[in-house]
Amino acid sequence: MVPESDEGVDGVDPEAVSDTGPDADTDSPGPSITVAVVDAETPGNVGTIARSMKNFGLSDLLLVDPPELDPEGEAYGFAGQAREDILPNAREVTFDYLVENFHTVGSTAVTNEDERSHTRYPFKTPAELADGLRDVDADTCIVFGRERVGLTNDELARLDEVCSIPAAADYPVLNLGQAATIVLYELRDLTVADTQHPDTNHQRAEEHEVEGLHDQFGDFLEAIDHPEEKRPKARRLWRRLVGRAHPTGREATTLRGIFRRAAQAVERRDEE
Repeated sequence: MVPESDEGVDGVDPEAVSDTGPDADTDSPGPSITVAVVDAETPGNVGTIARSMKNFGLSDLLLVDPPELDPEGEAYGFAGQAREDILPNAREVTFDYLVENFHTVGSTAVTNEDERSHTRYPFKTPAELADGLRDVDADTCIVFGRERVGLTNDELARLDEVCSIPAAADYPVLNLGQAATIVLYELRDLTVADTQHPDTNHQRAEEHEVEGLHDQFGDFLEAIDHPEEKRPKARRLWRRLVGRAHPTGREATTLRGIFRRAAQAVERRDEE
């Protein structure tokens, strides 16, 4: 962790902010997003959050009143590859620094039910937050609180937005590392240009291939001697099923082959 400096605003070295902070050039497709953790109690959760940041394309980690992050301790043990860059480059700042330099989003499990109090209301789910930030031209900081009590009402009152993860009403509180992972996952479209998943589109079979599949199914019904009066309904049900499935050309060809072989097997059995 980069130690607090005597230079700059709130003890933050302005050159360090310029090099790795919200104004740094990135390849991400959306707005610049920073993560802050306030008063974390366990180093392991800080490491887990750093790892999730690495997974979902974020790099700038700010810590308010952090625990000691020993390079030989659990924070670095939990951080995965983030131990090489995100965690050692994390910067210690004040809560005032977050408020003064970012569009801030506080994460909380406990919310108000309606507009009678705006401390924890209105709130967005992580998915709604991602949609809302898509066109925001501002350096944004997602702020996570303490393991046991999260962010206080006084802290939330100073932040611009509130985000909350929908969970079971009788036990909505998640582990700090889990909560951060869920929120950052939902933001991935704004922070990750490319993933390990192939960029492929579903190619529906040509209409003549689909019609051939329907005809093959009809031949199959005939081969198994399905009651003739029930065949039209069976073919309609099959057509609706295939219509919802949008099979690829390979899927249609494979299914036609299966029905053809099945019909041939039935015919051979009857002959024997």
